[in-house]
Amino acid sequence: MKRVTHDGRDTAYRVSDRGGDGPTVCFVHGSGGSKDVWKAQARVGDRFPAVALDLSGHGDSDDVDASAGREALDAYADDVVSVAEATDATVLCGNSLGGAVALWVALERDLALDGLVLAGTGAKLAVAEPLRDALANDFDRAIELLHEPDRLFHDAPPEYVELSRAGMRDCGRAVTERDFRTCHAFDVRDRLEEIAVPSLAVVGEHDALTPVEYHDYLADRIDSCERAVVEDAAHLAMLEQPAAFNAALAAFCSRLSAES
Repeated sequence: MKRVTHDGRDTAYRVSDRGGDGPTVCFVHGSGGSKDVWKAQARVGDRFPAVALDLSGHGDSDDVDASAGREALDAYADDVVSVAEATDATVLCGNSLGGAVALWVALERDLALDGLVLAGTGAKLAVAEPLRDALANDFDRAIELLHEPDRLFHDAPPEYVELSRAGMRDCGRAVTERDFRTCHAFDVRDRLEEIAVPSLAVVGEHDALTPVEYHDYLADRIDSCERAVVEDAAHLAMLEQPAAFNAALAAFCSRLSAES
């Protein structure tokens, strides 16, 4: 594990590089998550270097005093930019909240990018009221809501589900609620035409949190955006069906390399 210091805090990240000569990809987790959600993407380190970070307040990173919404989104974008600059990453791959952060970096930060991978995310990320209420008042109930069928997982092994629940508890209610309320406030539907890098919108076919049509919308409105559907997976397709997810990701990065 490595760290980069910026804006008065440390952001932790992990690098997997087994000699791949493709573009370095920086992976950004979703609400209540950590860099561990990308553990299966370390397998592609022989094709391109993979960097996975913990956003502020998650995993091994310092927290930040930021309120939900634009303030937290800006802080998370600063985390990503700092790690990307430290590792020469030129492709951002974000899941859910991480996808929103990746879009925000592309729109609001002066970071040279070769591509975006938008995984289980959307241009608008409204959070259902029952989940927002549970996050504020009954964290255990919120965790159970997220782990109902076809939300985070479609048909994952029980140990994956238990690890996901444990990881969210480790992150804690306050940070997880901040994440989801930041998602709820996020809306860049009117700015997608500003995205000027090749993109891939990839989604689990059973994802009820950010369904396939969210990714159709991204592909229709971002210039040079492809769409891929991962079968037999829900929101965390990179964990549930890593071989299929990695194949879509590697094909996209290979095309970026061929075009550079």
